[in-house]
Amino acid sequence: MLVGLSTASVYPQNTEAAFRYVAEIGYDGIELMVWAEPASQSIATVQGYSRKYGVPVLAIHAPCLLISQRVWGSDPVAKLERSVRTAEALGAGTVVVHPPFRWQRRYAQGFADQVAELEEHSHVIVAVENMFPMRADTLFGRKSGSVKRLERRGGPGPGVTAFSPSYDPTDTGFRHYTLDLSHTATAGADPLALAARMGHGLAHLHLADGRGAAHDEHLVPGEGTQPCVELCAALLRSGFAGHAVAEINTQNARTAQDRTGMLNRTLDFARAHLSAPAPAPTHANQV
Repeated sequence: MLVGLSTASVYPQNTEAAFRYVAEIGYDGIELMVWAEPASQSIATVQGYSRKYGVPVLAIHAPCLLISQRVWGSDPVAKLERSVRTAEALGAGTVVVHPPFRWQRRYAQGFADQVAELEEHSHVIVAVENMFPMRADTLFGRKSGSVKRLERRGGPGPGVTAFSPSYDPTDTGFRHYTLDLSHTATAGADPLALAARMGHGLAHLHLADGRGAAHDEHLVPGEGTQPCVELCAALLRSGFAGHAVAEINTQNARTAQDRTGMLNRTLDFARAHLSAPAPAPTHANQV
């Protein structure tokens, strides 16, 4: 199983730094997060990094985060199609995309059909990612007018369903999915049960961890409360043939050595728990 590194894992360092870490530490490839950094949006620039460091691009993460709503324009339909074309140009086999936000009504109405059509006409897999409830102040800004209106109406509880129709893509049903273990922690979801619902459609893993905080933590796997070891074992038993991509938060690393240590621990975890054991020797080759 190939183990990649998301370029988001080295933020606030840039895309080229992620390629350099992959080459130095020994990850198998990159998942390119397309966001505000111009280099992440340029096929030619990323191709140059790939050649320079000898690192393939395994996947593209479409610019569908709140912070990347204006990257590649404001039309999410066009942005998803462009993500697939970028994956084709870079030799990546997967595009990771979030479910639409509730306010993206036209996009949400046609999302499932667009995903199916894109997959029908391309070798690229479009793997829809599980998300989580989001706090109102995270969505709208602390004590903004929108938050105050929600509070006057009794509020939406601890979080709101920002995604349409749900933050769980299995509620709609897609051909392919991305399972993110930090998002299951934030959602209070059982990743083993979610993986079972995704079934053979589970095509991509975001390897991380979380403790169930109200915000998305993206901890080093094994350093939170998610059953990461058990999930990896279940994937091996099921014959999972996709990629595992480390998507951890290293923003709090005090030094480059701290960040490298976090990335090394994540890769060590992946190699230890996502590698099939060597087959037992047969009678014919026993000494």
